[in-house]
Amino acid sequence: MCMGVTAGAYILTLFALKYRQRVLGLILVSPLCKEPSWSEWLYNKVMSNLLYFYGMCGVVKEILLQRYFSKEIRGGTQLPESDIVKACRRSLDEKQSLNVWRFLEAINGRPDLSEGLRKLHCRSLIFVGDMSPFHSEALHITSKLDRRFSALVEVQACGSMVTEEQPHAMLIPMEYFLMGYGLYRPSRLSVSPRSPLSPSCISPELFSPESMGLKLKPIKTRIPGEM
Repeated sequence: MCMGVTAGAYILTLFALKYRQRVLGLILVSPLCKEPSWSEWLYNKVMSNLLYFYGMCGVVKEILLQRYFSKEIRGGTQLPESDIVKACRRSLDEKQSLNVWRFLEAINGRPDLSEGLRKLHCRSLIFVGDMSPFHSEALHITSKLDRRFSALVEVQACGSMVTEEQPHAMLIPMEYFLMGYGLYRPSRLSVSPRSPLSPSCISPELFSPESMGLKLKPIKTRIPGEM
């Protein structure tokens, strides 16, 4: 069972294509599968040149943050920058420019995996934010996968990093995905039906997202046959 985000999802998909017997399932977040478009290639080249001459400068950090996070999370004149983005900025400051440059050069030369996706028979669950620049890539990879073994979950008002921006939107789809492998079992309480610990005695309102302090945003689930 493998899980990857953006370029990591691309690497895991490539691994699954080469070693099909070793992969039971894929959970892909904002995955890549095609060659870079001209706009992505140009953006990566601009960042590579900036990294080469100036290191991890402010312009490079802003481009990377725009690629992975939605505008709401990045903040602006009226909205404060989220803690996630602040932590990412600090992490980028600690990265060696040469390593980031090598990553961009490698991802800019990636081959297209589209032709082999139909032969991939492991189950695949794909998440993507509708504000992600890789949204079209996720739709493309879903259209190429066998509809019997794949599903797409589109998270609204979210960027590429669904795992960081809205991890709660991934919970229910992942539960059903893992149940298909027998890896998830609903908890069974060995208590009397009259006990206050019994689910039937707990007020349904307590299970609502609002009562747990969560603000869930709607998600759209697709299977390839509906596209």
